[in-house]
Amino acid sequence: MIRPPSAEDLDALMEFFARVPEGERAFFKEQVLDRPTVQTWLGEERGRRGLAVEDGQVVGYVAVVRLPGWSDHVGEVRLVVDPGHRGHGLGRALARWALAQALDCGLRKLYVEVVAEQEGAVAMFGALGFTAEGLLRDHVRDQGGGLRDLVLLAHPVDDHWAAMTAAGIDDALER
Repeated sequence: MIRPPSAEDLDALMEFFARVPEGERAFFKEQVLDRPTVQTWLGEERGRRGLAVEDGQVVGYVAVVRLPGWSDHVGEVRLVVDPGHRGHGLGRALARWALAQALDCGLRKLYVEVVAEQEGAVAMFGALGFTAEGLLRDHVRDQGGGLRDLVLLAHPVDDHWAAMTAAGIDDALER
């Protein structure tokens, strides 16, 4: 089940992010181990956030963050799956939820930034209609100071969902 977070989820979210390997957290844009930062998400109006919860434990997190100003029709997807729950379709379910939220928010485009070596993530987003729009060489620094390439993948939300709605398959994808 994927649902929006509430104030009661703060401790579970903090525990979830603590389980993510430190090397992976190096690529996050936000300080996910900083309690005040995570707490601000619970009341933020700028985007949508969702949690996958199993037996009271957060096992997945996704955010659709609307860009400001002249790009306010675009949303950025931020998605993390608990290391113990990877490879079972949870990331795909979270990404589908993000697409539905983008449509509901009136966004016309979604994008996600993926470290190029994360081939599974690139393939998963590609299967959902995201296409590569850019490669930024040596754009991110890992925990050890090494430089990594960053792939920008984008999804024209309104074009794809309009076609799926016309074909009657939009409901099946939201499940």
